[in-house]
Amino acid sequence: MESQGSVTEEELELTTYVGLDKRLVIIRAGDEVDSVLVCAERFNVLVDTLATPALCARALDILSDRLRDKPLVVINSHMDWDHFWGNSALDDNTQIIAHDEAIRRLDDPGSERELAEKRSRESRFEDVKIVRPTITFKGQGLSLHGGDLTLELLHTPGHTPDHVAVWIPEIRTCLAVDTVEHPIPEVWSRSPDDLRELCASIKQIRDLYPRHVVLAHGQTSDPQVVDRNLDYFTELRDAVAAVEYATVIQEGLDEKRGFELEDFVEIDPEMPLETKAFYRQCHRSNLNAVVAAHLSGVEFL
Repeated sequence: MESQGSVTEEELELTTYVGLDKRLVIIRAGDEVDSVLVCAERFNVLVDTLATPALCARALDILSDRLRDKPLVVINSHMDWDHFWGNSALDDNTQIIAHDEAIRRLDDPGSERELAEKRSRESRFEDVKIVRPTITFKGQGLSLHGGDLTLELLHTPGHTPDHVAVWIPEIRTCLAVDTVEHPIPEVWSRSPDDLRELCASIKQIRDLYPRHVVLAHGQTSDPQVVDRNLDYFTELRDAVAAVEYATVIQEGLDEKRGFELEDFVEIDPEMPLETKAFYRQCHRSNLNAVVAAHLSGVEFL
């Protein structure tokens, strides 16, 4: 999600959730994003490196006691700026794992344009260098065997083509990153194919029957968020299907009564205005994709 203002290194904190396994540590960069450290017997795994090298360096510093005696492996869940622009703070020998689709995204000229645009608006991005993954995998998954814990990397496209979630079966915990989000996730494009992939990825996580689903945005590990995300898309589908063609193709449909974000999900009244605006934009993207699927006769749930 978009930054709600600059996050400083001082705002970085380590946290957890009630009942979450002690081998997992949540690294919270204000309201911007959460990353996760998994401390297995054989190695430590950092899932995402935050939005800047300074934030990542600070995270590594405050985690130093946990990192000292074991090698560090990094997973880049996907190539959205708030999840991997901290890569350049890593030691040059650190292995960074991502899905093969991540390379396609980094090869797109839009990747460098986005960095230039961010630098022009916020000085904290001046030190960012695009550091690419060192290991990629194709297909649906890859497993890291840490001794006491197994990290199964699941390709979960739909939010982005390269998105990876992490399933840890021994503790029935899924690091869903951006596939599942509170209050809603966002589809990659208005293409019905992307919408179908996102809903399939959410269902894939649901069908693991996790005890904890750790999000990058939303600050919760409540597995019920998964069902709420699916219910949201079901209600969107039904609302679009229930109205006439002339209504479906209206510009600004998301601002019409019965189609606004608050008509489908409960929004915390304390949510900052900038965050509400961000999720309204997510809702607009999702609604556009649902409309496109409806007009094309494509089933996505």
